[in-house]
Amino acid sequence: MDAFYKDVERVGVVPVVVLDRVEDALPVADVLVRGGLPSAEVTFRTACAADAIREMSEKRPNLMVGAGTVLTLDQARRAVDAGARYIVTPGYNMEVVDWCLANEVPVLPAGVTPTEVTALVNKGLAVTKFFPAAQYGGLATIKALASVFVGHRFMPTGGVSTANLREYLECPAVLACGGTWMVKPDLIRSGDFDRMYQLTREAALLVREVRG
Repeated sequence: MDAFYKDVERVGVVPVVVLDRVEDALPVADVLVRGGLPSAEVTFRTACAADAIREMSEKRPNLMVGAGTVLTLDQARRAVDAGARYIVTPGYNMEVVDWCLANEVPVLPAGVTPTEVTALVNKGLAVTKFFPAAQYGGLATIKALASVFVGHRFMPTGGVSTANLREYLECPAVLACGGTWMVKPDLIRSGDFDRMYQLTREAALLVREVRG
């Protein structure tokens, strides 16, 4: 997990990608790599998620592709079989977390309360996805949790944008941020890859500016 955490921290922003069509997978992957955010959390909210992950993992090996919105053990297995290099969950599913740990699959489960973070820490996890960040107090809550769970870090997702990205990245307790603003579904559907590149590049440059 340490190497995975370092890779995520290096990227700084993990784009959360919702794909309705497999044919959009490679163009989106290319935009993210070219723009400087070579990672994609492809959500399991659509029927083509596994196929899109397979397309990216097989044809764009320089992209760190994972599966997001993983709710069940079956989805986790399908994602990994398709080539997902990591699993992200919107909550704490003990069965999914245990399976990932047993099979050495990096996993970022979500938690927003001290009880949830305690459970994850006791599983040996060093990073928690903080979701939905905006609705659960954002950076103020992360700082409060970090003061108790010393050394534990968070990946806020949900409500992260260009308006608050800097303040999140400047917090030592934040490993990276997850976000959709550079790959919004309407941009993908309309094929506006120029705009996606612009937003991706802006985020990547901000990561470099804040973290060097």
